[in-house]
Parts: sequence; C-alpha cells; structure tokens
Amino acid sequence: MAQASEIEWTDATWNPVTGCTKIGPGCDNCYASRFAERWRGIDGHPYEQGFDLRLWPDRLEQPLRWKKPRLIFVNSMSDLFHKDVPVSYINSVFETMESADQHVFQVLTKRSSLLRKYINQRYQESVAPDHIWLGVSVEDREHSSRIEHLKQANASIRFVSFEPLLGPIGKVNLGGIAWAIVGGESGPKARPMDPKWARELRDQCLRQDVSFFFKQWGGPRPKSGGRTLDGEIWDGFPVHRMKKPMSEMFARS
Repeated sequence: MAQASEIEWTDATWNPVTGCTKIGPGCDNCYASRFAERWRGIDGHPYEQGFDLRLWPDRLEQPLRWKKPRLIFVNSMSDLFHKDVPVSYINSVFETMESADQHVFQVLTKRSSLLRKYINQRYQESVAPDHIWLGVSVEDREHSSRIEHLKQANASIRFVSFEPLLGPIGKVNLGGIAWAIVGGESGPKARPMDPKWARELRDQCLRQDVSFFFKQWGGPRPKSGGRTLDGEIWDGFPVHRMKKPMSEMFARS
C-alpha cells in the first residue's frame, strides 16, 4: 500500500511492484531486500514471497485517490524498469502518474538503458510531463554511464541519486540534470562514505546550477551519522522547475 515515508526527499511511497534482483555493488546491502526477506514464508504477509518480483495490480490506482498533493517515490521496494516487469504493466503505472498530476512522482532506477528506451518510445514527440521526475542511481564512477543514459531520455525533470555513494565519482557533466541526492550507506554492513566524495559532488552541483540534497552520512542506522555536510543542511529541490513554489504544493514540515 502507499505509505507515508521517512525518506527525507519524499512524502510517500507507492509500490505497484515489489521485489528485485541485484545488478551492481550498490545493491549488495539492499535495505529493501533485507526488510522483505524477514517475512518470507509468512502466509498472508505482503512479503510472504520475500524479495521475489511481484506485481500488485490492485495498487495501480492508489495515487488517484490521494487528493492532497505530495511527492511520491515510486517503487521504493523495487525497480519499475526491471527486465521482468512487462511493458504493458509499466504503461499502466505511467497512465496513473499522468492522470494524477496533482502529485509529483519520483521514479528511480539502476536500469538506465531500459528507462531511456521506454521513455523515448512513450514520449516520441514530446517529453515526459514535468510532474514525473525520472532518475538513476549511481554508486561509483564505474556506473556513471547511467547519467548519460538519463540525459538521453525525453524527460522534463532528471535527477541522480548518488546513494549509497561507494567511491569517488570524479568530474561529471550534469548538464540537463535538475537535482542530485547524495547519501552514505546504512545498515549492519554499511560501507563508509569518504567526505571528499560528497564534497566533490556538492561543489560540482553548485557550479553547474544543480539542486543539491545531502541525505545522510549513513552507518548502522540511516540517521547514525546525521545529515550535515560541513556544518550545513543541504535540502535542495528543483523548485525552480516546478509550476508552483514547494510551500504551495506540498505540506512539508
């Protein structure tokens, strides 16, 4: 079901798909997999199948029933562009998002080439609506090609989540990117994030006019290391690209 979220950069989560498979080092200690596998084999539990991929058609229209505008993270417990999610089902998810334009939807994937292919087929003569933000996760320099795939997609608002940040990204061209999120890994096997990596990304965002959001340092728990970077809270959002100020669209505390 759709739920209020403790993730700092969103208001709620919506999971019309759950479950996934690992495709890179950023997936090694996946929080969603760790959570879901606790319930494997428990009859009647939403995660009785653990983290195996599952479609939830009965959840497809949930955002249409939410009248109050909110930021919605799509598939916090999966990846919409997993190769085993049928295109027809992805179409249904996009139809809901297109209709529920009182919200902003945040779609995040590691499968960047599949995102690019789908978006460019769906919006051949235009771009995705500006209330559907499209993003990719990048954990280190070796996976930065995902950013280029995203830049090639017909999107209005593009964002990159550098979380968990597992290594330096180096110099990166963020042209066409509206928003960057940076965060360290959390959980019992969390790998530390070097402050230099976060500062390097922050400084590049500032130079390239990209909204910068510092989510967390990480550690055994998400809030273990706090959220300040060089003594400041960085809560940048791409508000300059939205139709209304954030304060008018969302009730954020």
